[in-house]
Amino acid sequence: MSEHPEHPSIRLPDQQNYEAAHGLAYRLAVEKLADAASIEELVRRSGANLITGNSEKTIQLAYLNQLYRINFPQVEISRANDAAPVELRDKILILHYLITASGRPLSSELISFKALGEGLAYYPNFSQRVIQPLLTAFGQNPDNMLKSAIWLGGVKSDYGDLAATIPAFPRVPLTLVLWRGDDEFPPSVNILFDRTASDYLPLEDLIVLCQTVVWKMVKGPKN
Repeated sequence: MSEHPEHPSIRLPDQQNYEAAHGLAYRLAVEKLADAASIEELVRRSGANLITGNSEKTIQLAYLNQLYRINFPQVEISRANDAAPVELRDKILILHYLITASGRPLSSELISFKALGEGLAYYPNFSQRVIQPLLTAFGQNPDNMLKSAIWLGGVKSDYGDLAATIPAFPRVPLTLVLWRGDDEFPPSVNILFDRTASDYLPLEDLIVLCQTVVWKMVKGPKN
């Protein structure tokens, strides 16, 4: 498993192992989406757009500052603006978002991961896979966190000492908050969610989504 050269404690995903472990999840998600009773309703609930052609329908969905196309009936996922391949973890997140989206309006009430349903039980995993790598990468470099968040489509927010809100999906905003350290306390970070987040992705997928955000921020625009 490879490591980012500037942050040796942050382990980036081994794509071969990931594909082997998650191939079945992807195929099941494709089948479930292909069997959806109403593509139009699915699009409405997710905040995506629908393009209708001769014998095909195409969903256009914004995900981490990129536009993706999901073609039906084949359920093929591609990037709208270039030919770069879509990684398996991104495909799974996109499909799960479309399948899970409830259409519930955003509450504009931000809460911690622990407050999301069974988030308290999942929090050790969330902390290990998301909070600690985020702190390692940006705890001493808060300005770089803001720059990387803006690169992913984020905007500056008024929380903590420095914060940015990234629209990961149309209805799943993520607010990254950093508190600078001082002589008494070390730096700390957190990610806040709209109270409706679990209406759009299961908790396991929210962890993967946040982990993916951290990976992309660490790699930065040069990659």
